[in-house]
Amino acid sequence: MITAKYIIKKIKRQRVRRALKATLRGTQERPRMIMVKSNKYLYTQVIDDDSHQVLLTASTLEKDLKTKLKSAKNKEAAKLLGETIAERLKEKKIETVVFDRNVYAFAGRVKIFTDAAREKGIRF
Repeated sequence: MITAKYIIKKIKRQRVRRALKATLRGTQERPRMIMVKSNKYLYTQVIDDDSHQVLLTASTLEKDLKTKLKSAKNKEAAKLLGETIAERLKEKKIETVVFDRNVYAFAGRVKIFTDAAREKGIRF
């Protein structure tokens, strides 16, 4: 039987998600920061896995970020999103996080996002 290419891709992504979720865990002192990319926008959340709560969130869908950007999904948007979430983490007095890159390779927008957060003083 021949399996469609998109089904194989979906199965591989599920396997990667399970492997990452088994190894990464956020706590109150060091929460998990996850990045999600869609076709139009970039999203990030800071999660405390012990209490199952979302501590912070930011996305390029927000009004103040949208006005500063030409496109909400390019590398410039990733850099601005990294700086924004880093500032919000500083306000909550969180210095270190566990970065969950999801199923994405650590290159391109994901790398630019983390570099921008590191420049603002967040440790991974």
